[in-house]
Amino acid sequence: MVCNGSVTAPREPLAQPLGKVVGGTTAKVMATHLDLHTVGDLLHHYPRRYAERGELTGLADLPLDEHVTVVAEIADARSLSFNRGRGLRLEVTLTDGRGRLQLVFFGHRAVRHHEKVLLPGRRGMFAGKVSLFNRTLQLSHPAYELLGEEAGEEAVAEFAGRPLPIYPACKQLESWRIAKSVAVVLDSLQATGWAGLADPLPAALRARRGLLPLSDAFEKVHRPRGRADVAEARSRLKWDEAFVLQVALARRRRAAAQQPAVPRRPAPGGLLDVFDARLPFTLTEGQRQVSDEIFADLALEHPMHRLLQGEVGSGKTLVALRAMLAVADSGGQSALLAPTEVLAQQHHRSITEMLGELAEGGMLGGAEHGTRVALLTGSMGAQARRRALLQAATGEAGVVVGTHALIEDVVRFHDLGLVVVDEQHRFGVEQRDALRGKGERPPHLLVMTATPIPRTVAMTVFGDLETSVLDQLPEGRSPIASHLVPARDKPHFLERVWQRVTEEVAAGHQAYVVCPRIGDDPADEAAAKQGEQGREQEGEERRPPLAVLDVAEQLSGGPLAGLRLAVLHGRLAPEAKDEVMRRFAAGEVDVLVATTVIEVGVNVPNATAMVIMDADRFGVSQLHQLRGRVGRGSAPGLCLLVSEVPEGSAARSRLEAVAATTDGFELSRIDLEQRREGDVLGEAQSGGRSSLRMLAVIDDEELIAEARGEATALVTADPELEGSPELRAALGSLVDAEREEFLEKG
Repeated sequence: MVCNGSVTAPREPLAQPLGKVVGGTTAKVMATHLDLHTVGDLLHHYPRRYAERGELTGLADLPLDEHVTVVAEIADARSLSFNRGRGLRLEVTLTDGRGRLQLVFFGHRAVRHHEKVLLPGRRGMFAGKVSLFNRTLQLSHPAYELLGEEAGEEAVAEFAGRPLPIYPACKQLESWRIAKSVAVVLDSLQATGWAGLADPLPAALRARRGLLPLSDAFEKVHRPRGRADVAEARSRLKWDEAFVLQVALARRRRAAAQQPAVPRRPAPGGLLDVFDARLPFTLTEGQRQVSDEIFADLALEHPMHRLLQGEVGSGKTLVALRAMLAVADSGGQSALLAPTEVLAQQHHRSITEMLGELAEGGMLGGAEHGTRVALLTGSMGAQARRRALLQAATGEAGVVVGTHALIEDVVRFHDLGLVVVDEQHRFGVEQRDALRGKGERPPHLLVMTATPIPRTVAMTVFGDLETSVLDQLPEGRSPIASHLVPARDKPHFLERVWQRVTEEVAAGHQAYVVCPRIGDDPADEAAAKQGEQGREQEGEERRPPLAVLDVAEQLSGGPLAGLRLAVLHGRLAPEAKDEVMRRFAAGEVDVLVATTVIEVGVNVPNATAMVIMDADRFGVSQLHQLRGRVGRGSAPGLCLLVSEVPEGSAARSRLEAVAATTDGFELSRIDLEQRREGDVLGEAQSGGRSSLRMLAVIDDEELIAEARGEATALVTADPELEGSPELRAALGSLVDAEREEFLEKG
């Protein structure tokens, strides 16, 4: 029940429990199902959109498929059951003396509510979209407001002109009930003159930017009289979010700049110079520029925190290696953290090969300026593991490459100066922080990725990550062509897919076929069947994801008969995986049917084609990473995204976007628009809860940049926010203890 009694506002009105204003029953539903607990929570629960009520229209002149508002009298109302009594429908007939119109409502709860108030003889205003059913014009679930006898033309015109707010709702609490609760809250606060309301934006900033007072913004966003009100309110509320977040990040940057770090500068004539002199190729302009940015950061007395975003094959590993050699020149060590053993081994192998005798420091025949490159993974034998741990602890190894095994307590470093995290979307902040904590003083941090996760894009937009971009491909690398294959709409396209694979093999090349599932585990099969049953119950017919073992068998006995096929997946023993990859790299296997175990670290220049089955089952980042396994040599790469999702669906749009561009940042922005950025100040990486309610990271990028400038200036002048107590209070509610700890680690 919504309580309509007057409420005296406390000193902090937004902190009031909702139960004191809207009643205990409604408050409990809001808390349980919408995570709304206080008056402030409800007022920040903004409308998702606004429905157009349309112009006032007579019943005899209703246009089909348009939003209209009519004033009419209820002629009759009747509830009908259907679907053997499981469904309930309310039909209400309106008349204005010249025409008739039917209203229809579905659902037991909605019907019971509306039939109590929509009584014959009552007059009201009704708004909705006109549709045609059984040759009868109708409005389905219209918005309405019943009029008293005294209602005049002014009230009718006002109702027709107002946008109708549509709230994020739930089954237990419809949008119109949320709107009523919001109205009660607003009325109660207005009755006290919004006493005690703290405005987080400094008055000078509001005046400079022409922004509404906070109370007016709440009123206009929830009860707008027109679209202009909505625009004004949204502008103000976006500034709230952007500015308060930017102040939090500006204070964090200031604190980070005061942290001590050991400057790491390459020594003239040292290991880096010797390595560069031996390179058999010339660095690209992009590699030189990014390296210079990293070297400048490494020379500072506070920790570097930089994102290196580079297209697959752009030479990120070489840039990272040069940074690690600069640190080795200064007497420090670097740790390279990789998400899988396959990738860790690949990095260890490629770094050792690039360094040559420079990776044999202290060994007979090793170079004078050399160092050692150690490998540490979970599956290593005891003797090899002990040797790697000793090399890290004594400082003998200037570069230590490893997986999560690097984070274990037993791992010690002599002088950890740089942490490099490869494929950063595969690690959480906690894991990165655990490795950084192994330095006596905070080490510098370089994170690398081909496709940033949405949260990383958000943090980049917010200016919290310094970013370097490698967008040039080294000489000898070929572009990758990507195409969507709609297998359900055009089955003959799938036949052509296998013909293309056969053609690539006939030309002396190799191919990958990627599937979402392995297919030999009972739990795996049970989960697939359970998911299929769940979709059937929801009315969606969809088969389980395709499995590597099934597809490999079908291909070897069907369209790819005669070719040499092998399978690779995560449940193979490490030795078996290594053997399969060795054979594939040696050209002894034509087609490798695999799971995403090949997503990163696999480098076979002769592989030119990739077919990704059920491509809609993979994320944008995964698809982009997978695609990067082809086109690594001089021959052009081809990636075919096979999917059965229908045209016009969100999944189809996502696949079309992947096929249309190989720009990793552009794909991440698309991913961000679809999945949200996660909690920018918290641990959610994407798609979940968001600390942003009004702000859209991509659409509001310019506003966010302006807010950063304002926040930086304020924090520089007043680091403790002593002159802005309201802002300090808002910051305290946004950045709680958990998020503050997260920021410290971030």
